[in-house]
Amino acid sequence: MSERPGLPAMQPFFLDTVRGTRFCLYHAPPTGTECRGAFLYIHPFAEEMNKSRRMAALQARAFAATGFAVLQIDLFGCGDSAGEFGNARWEIWKEDLAAARQWLVERVAAPVHLWGLRLGALLALDFARSRGDAIDSIVLWQPVMRGESFMTQFLRLRLADDMLAGRAEQNGGTRALRDALARGEALEIAGYDIAPALAAEIDTLDAAAWSGIGSAIHWFEISADANRPLPHASAQLIAAWRDEGADVRLHPVQGAPFWSAPEIAECPELLSATAAIFHPVHA
Repeated sequence: MSERPGLPAMQPFFLDTVRGTRFCLYHAPPTGTECRGAFLYIHPFAEEMNKSRRMAALQARAFAATGFAVLQIDLFGCGDSAGEFGNARWEIWKEDLAAARQWLVERVAAPVHLWGLRLGALLALDFARSRGDAIDSIVLWQPVMRGESFMTQFLRLRLADDMLAGRAEQNGGTRALRDALARGEALEIAGYDIAPALAAEIDTLDAAAWSGIGSAIHWFEISADANRPLPHASAQLIAAWRDEGADVRLHPVQGAPFWSAPEIAECPELLSATAAIFHPVHA
């Protein structure tokens, strides 16, 4: 199905997995174009996924127009895929990525790359390091590097909701919420049921403790000021990976945080920066 003649085809379908179906969008390169490779897109967490749909669609179409195949997958319990978000687990999401990557491998005779946004970037790295075969390259859009820090920020959304609802007196801070999770209580945060097991899994994730990923990494860091230094922890991590021989390329981008904007937003600077890396090279 093409949006109009000359544009790459986009095919929605449901991918069968051992735990139900996953909604996918497949963007094929233009007919008659040699496939340069394939990207598997890994979306961010909870509402950030919805806020980022437009940017993901724009980038997927841009990749496809330049000869890449792209597969977007809604992970277990997310979007239009089977399962409840409250039953989601990190390992299930990694199983989904394995199924999606295999689907691509069976259809595209070219390298398969990963492209992750925010917590999806951390999932991409964890998936890559757990595989026996190396992923050719990984594109990280504003990556989350420490799961515990990310989860603390997410829990603060619940505190903000409590304050707006006049329940500030019941507010015991993120420590109280973590205590509830530790007691096995699920939490409803910003419309999403968070299982204690998933929160605990995310808390343990720390890319700084990972080595030997073995893939070329394109790290796109977005900020309002292109001259603002990279956060110290991220700079240290990139330096450590480079010391190990990893090919890590940092791409600072001046732009807005579209994944957390009140309304659906675009970051054309990020699209341009990504296109500049993967645009076809002509003789």
